[in-house]
Amino acid sequence: MGGQYRITGDKYPRMRRPRRRGRLVVLTVAGAAVLGVAGWGTLQLIEVFTGGGNPASAAGTKAACAAKASPSPRAKALPEPGTIKVNVLNATTRSGLAKKTADELKKRGFTIGEVGNATKQYDKKVKGTGVLLGPTSALNTSLPVLGTQLTGAERRTDAARKGTEVDLIIGDGFRALTKKADADKALAALATPSPAPTAKKGC
Repeated sequence: MGGQYRITGDKYPRMRRPRRRGRLVVLTVAGAAVLGVAGWGTLQLIEVFTGGGNPASAAGTKAACAAKASPSPRAKALPEPGTIKVNVLNATTRSGLAKKTADELKKRGFTIGEVGNATKQYDKKVKGTGVLLGPTSALNTSLPVLGTQLTGAERRTDAARKGTEVDLIIGDGFRALTKKADADKALAALATPSPAPTAKKGC
């Protein structure tokens, strides 16, 4: 080339593209930092809900939840059959039911008191299997225990009644006492009720 645009000398300017390597490095580092922060935050959340990955901590949390969900059942302080004195009274027109029922209750460990016909208040007036009658103090003690022997019997209390004796008044719907095996199971369940498995939130 000539004229005023003539290039002289042995060095020529080189045409280079702008360097972008620095920007790529910056972007890469920034992206890694963002991912690191996100991962750390996720890890913290996991540790909060799992006990920090510590087996002992996780086991402790599970044990605590299990304890809340299923508290250990406590046996109720119910009287033994031998300490319950039962008067067996027949309110039906069928003869012999009171003695037969009293003999069976005695075999099952109950103490038997009076055996005979029901009073005028109940005679021929009990349509169900029977009525269990006792003082107010027997409502949650003697009556539930006796109730395991006669399924479906009505429980009543008399506030004016003294002492601890209870009555088993046989009604028209009576056929026989509950089978001994079933009565024993009901009595065991009454003494140690099953807990309700209610887990709280967060467990």
